Amino acid sequence: MGKIAPGRLELVQAFINTADLEENTEELHSVAALADWLDGHGLAVSGSTRPDCNEQALETALGMREALRALCLLNNGVQPDRQALKALDDVTANLHLHLKARFAIDRPLYLEPDEPGVAGALGLLLTIVFEAMQDGTWSNLKACASEDCRWAFFDHSKNHSGRWCSMAECGNRSKVQSYRARQIPAAS
Repeated sequence: MGKIAPGRLELVQAFINTADLEENTEELHSVAALADWLDGHGLAVSGSTRPDCNEQALETALGMREALRALCLLNNGVQPDRQALKALDDVTANLHLHLKARFAIDRPLYLEPDEPGVAGALGLLLTIVFEAMQDGTWSNLKACASEDCRWAFFDHSKNHSGRWCSMAECGNRSKVQSYRARQIPAAS
């Protein structure tokens, strides 16, 4: 469902999509599931027995995920939950990310997490978001406009006007709902 983001931004997209709101499924349902997901996506945590992979880390990860989804909604013209955006600022402050500057053409400013483990893994996801904001690709990572879905997708359309993760599913459903809503007043 939906289109895949380019490069490392695909990792952020996959993280956001660990919750499927339409199917009501949650990949990050436990501390062990968080550790497995991070390990499986190259963000080594070395298992759920690490002291930093705990309930607080899981809560931080889930809050960060929903805040990133809110930013993706904003990219789609939907006003996000302001509390989610504040939560992202709070998470960012606690992950000890540092802005680095160097004299290079390819990456003159970048963020770097200073911590290992879960905090470092979550920090790396945020550095990818920062880089995507800098290079202009972030605005094309959107959350589906369908309230029942909110799946993160990358808008590859020429004019970047995509609203739904899938025109065949969410887009069609929305158009049918709009059509029916217009027909009800006409029938009265």
